[in-house]
Amino acid sequence: MTGARTLYDEVGGEETFRLLVDRFYASVAQDPLLRALYPEDHLGPAAERLRMFLIQYWGGPGTYSQLRGHPRLRMRHAPFRIGVAERDAWLGHMADALDSLDLPEGPRAELWNYLVRAADGMRNVPM
Repeated sequence: MTGARTLYDEVGGEETFRLLVDRFYASVAQDPLLRALYPEDHLGPAAERLRMFLIQYWGGPGTYSQLRGHPRLRMRHAPFRIGVAERDAWLGHMADALDSLDLPEGPRAELWNYLVRAADGMRNVPM
């Protein structure tokens, strides 16, 4: 018996999320505003965390929770100043990465709508 197809399956599974996150972080690495939010010397660990989270959220393996526990996204982002400029920059890079994948419109819209809500939810300063 097989389960219902998930967005993870519909967009191509792990490879699609790997491409999305790799392209996103390649842009973030060149953005002084966002790069300052990543204390690690290189972005590899942050990319791996985001990749695992998105894969799990959209119906793939639960590796993120196995390794890191509950996502607690607001708590994990609380130490960093995230205002409108940071949110908008993050979304701009994510939009470019998402557009580079040429996904079907339905799954693309569903993924984008989630990313917008999530990015806005990480704001912790008014401006």
